[in-house]
This record gives sequence, C-alpha cells and structure tokens, in this order.
Amino acid sequence: MKQKTIFMCRDCGYESPKWVGKCSSCGAWNTMEEFTPQKETKQGFTKIQDTSTDIPILISDIPSDDTERTKTNIGEFDRVLGGGLVSGSLILLAGDPGIGKSTILLQVCASLSANNKVLYVSGEESKHQLKMRASRLVKTSSDAVYVMGEVNMSSILSAVSKLEPDILIIDSVQTMYNSDLDSAPGSVSQIRDVTMLLMRLAKSMNITVFLVGHVTKEGTIAGPKILEHMVDTVLYFEGDNSQSYRILRAAKNRFGSTNEIGVFEMNTMGLCEVQNPSAAMLSERGDHDLSGSSVICLMEGTRPLLSEVQALCTKSFLGMPRRTAAGVDFNRLSMLLAVLEKKINLNLSGQDVYVNMIGGIKTSEPSADLGICMAIASSFLNFTLPRDILFVGEVGLGGEIRSVAHIGRRIAEAEKMGFSSCVIPGFNHKNITEDFSIEIFPVKTLSETIKLFK
Repeated sequence: MKQKTIFMCRDCGYESPKWVGKCSSCGAWNTMEEFTPQKETKQGFTKIQDTSTDIPILISDIPSDDTERTKTNIGEFDRVLGGGLVSGSLILLAGDPGIGKSTILLQVCASLSANNKVLYVSGEESKHQLKMRASRLVKTSSDAVYVMGEVNMSSILSAVSKLEPDILIIDSVQTMYNSDLDSAPGSVSQIRDVTMLLMRLAKSMNITVFLVGHVTKEGTIAGPKILEHMVDTVLYFEGDNSQSYRILRAAKNRFGSTNEIGVFEMNTMGLCEVQNPSAAMLSERGDHDLSGSSVICLMEGTRPLLSEVQALCTKSFLGMPRRTAAGVDFNRLSMLLAVLEKKINLNLSGQDVYVNMIGGIKTSEPSADLGICMAIASSFLNFTLPRDILFVGEVGLGGEIRSVAHIGRRIAEAEKMGFSSCVIPGFNHKNITEDFSIEIFPVKTLSETIKLFK
C-alpha cells in the first residue's frame, strides 16, 4: 500500500495534500516540501505529556515566585535577558554564520559552571573540536561543563535524564532530529517537534535551555515562524564580520524588556563586554572637523548610545543616481533626501548619495533624522560641522524639527562624553528641567539648523 504524503511550507508550516507553487498561508513561493507523516509514538513528546500531573488551579492560589535570576556574570548578556536567566526558560539565539553565537555560549558555560551543571550538545562539531574552540577562550576549562556531540533527540533526552543539568545548550536546533519522524533534519516538522520536546523538557525539569538557530540570507530565523512563538526569549546577534563590534538584541522576552541591547567586541580571546559603547563608537573619529560627518544619539532601551553618521554626495554619471544606505533605513533616507531637495533647495537629484552608520550600528529611530540631514547637507554644501556637537531630532515632511523622547538622557550622555553643544527640537527645550553645562541650541526647522553652521 502506497504511503500517504503531504506537502508542508518550510516557512510557516502550512500543510497541503498536494504541491502548490505559492503557499496559501504565508504567500511564499517554492517553499512546499514533501514528507511522509508518521504517527506519534510514546517515545516522543506523548510520553512527556502522559507524565504530566498538572491540574487547573486558581491564579490567586499560585504562590509568588521570588526566586532570584541566575546571573551569568556577563553584564551585557544579563542586561539583555532582563537581569539573568530564569529557570525553566527556553531561549533562542540566532545570528549570521561566524558572528559569535557559539563563542558567547561557551563563555556563558564557563561563567555558569562554577555553581551550575552545564551540558553543551553540538550537532555541528565533535567533542574534540569543541575542546579546541574552548581552549582559545579565557576561563572555559571548567570541569563542570559537559559536552556531547549528538543529533538524535532520544539520545539527548536520555543523557539529560541521567545527568540532570541546570543549563542545556543545543547547537543548533536545525541539526537535531527525532527518529520517530520520517522527514530530514532541518525540515519544518523536525524543527517543530524538536522544539516541542525541548520546551516540555525545560518546563518539566526546570532546566534553562539555549537553542542556537540559523538565519536565512534575508536575516530571518530559518525554519517555521512557530519556532519563535514557542520559545520564551529570542535573541539576535548582529554585526558585520568585517567589524569587531557585536550587538546582542532581544526581539522577544517574556521575562524582561525587548528594548535593551548588549555590546561586545570580538578579539582573539573571544567576546569582551563594551562597558561604554558611546566611547567605543566614537573612538576612531579624527581630531579635526570634517564635512559630511555628524554625531547622533540613539536610545537602545534605557541606554543612550552616541554614534557617528557619515554622508558623501558626489556628482552622478548614471541615468539614475545611486542611493546607498548602510545601517540606515533606505526608505527613510529617500524621504529625508526629498525634504532636503524640496524645502532646503538642495539639488540632490543629480548626486550619488552614500550614508553610513559607523561601527556596524543599524537604526530606524526617527531621532537620527536631524543628524543624517546635517551630514548630507554638510557634504553637499562642503561646510564642516564641529566634532563636539550632537544632533537630535525628527525631521517632518515640511522640514520642521519634531520632538523626541528621553531628551534629558541624550543630553546627559553627550555631556558625559565631553561634547560642548547639542542641537535639539525647540519643543523639547521647553520641557527640560535639568541643568546642563553644555550649550543647547533649540531649533524649529531644518533650514534654521543649517544656517547655524553654514
């Protein structure tokens, strides 16, 4: 008798009895994969479900859990998690290849192994390769870190039940498979089933589980979208492989804020915390005033971050001038160029315009508008901007400068970094109650701001 096969979308998990070119659920093309469904056996998560003794109770009868979080002693990592690890949580760490996912987790292992039993399971490296990687890093030779090179979930679950670790790391979830399923590792059904097994394991045994996830060329996590819904926390490791700085950002966090970031620097000894990101991002600025360069202040959660933005305008010899944005939202850059041409009368239609955020920083925050516009105007009109001045403000379509949030924290950060002046929206200036030693220039329009320095 011929086995029944179905087709499943590898992006969203939608199932169809026949192959279709376009997924009816998510609209993606050529994502339907064929596999043979198989009945769940009692060796899979059915067994875990059967052992559950949880019964419904009133939420008011549940005792408050005042248990402290487990600190990793890596300040930037704890900051992003919301203060540390929560027992029984499932954490997904994703990022580009070579960005440092395994490196940061090995450093977390070393830090936690002093008081916790840690099991590191790798489906991509052998035990000896893990040892070689760990030997390059500082403080990763602890005897309390157990390693395992395995991809079969039944073997992993058996090892966990015997070892009973406090921390479990799976590197990576796309390489793991459940032998009860007929599909290949990395398929939608395998990723979904493996994540379900690990989620049940984390909740039932109160183990903190880390999952390393691959990303696609579009920058999204590989596998079905349900993977991000099932886990408690989603962390993204961002950065350019050609740059030394890495940014850890929480896209989802059930136990903390999703606005915080952690900044690290990659060197020969692994990833080091950057305690003062503003100083790091501005460390390579020259001593002289330059055209096309300005400093902006971004708010990453509760942390103000100073960063340099550079712009270059040059005559175009193409039929359609080039617009290049690195670290800046391209659509927002197009809008700002239109405002500069319409309201400030800058003839940018025949210019190639390049905008770059230094240090691999990426932003879509509106408060960066004023700094970006001033850098472009400075390059096009060839006038210099003082290197010790900060620009903060959102630019409207009419050329007006609109207010931004947390203006006090931004000015305080500029003052701490030794800046002498700050250009801010006029509306924000009326609401400032603190006393600052730096000079503040309140502005209402973009043309008014350019006249201050031209």
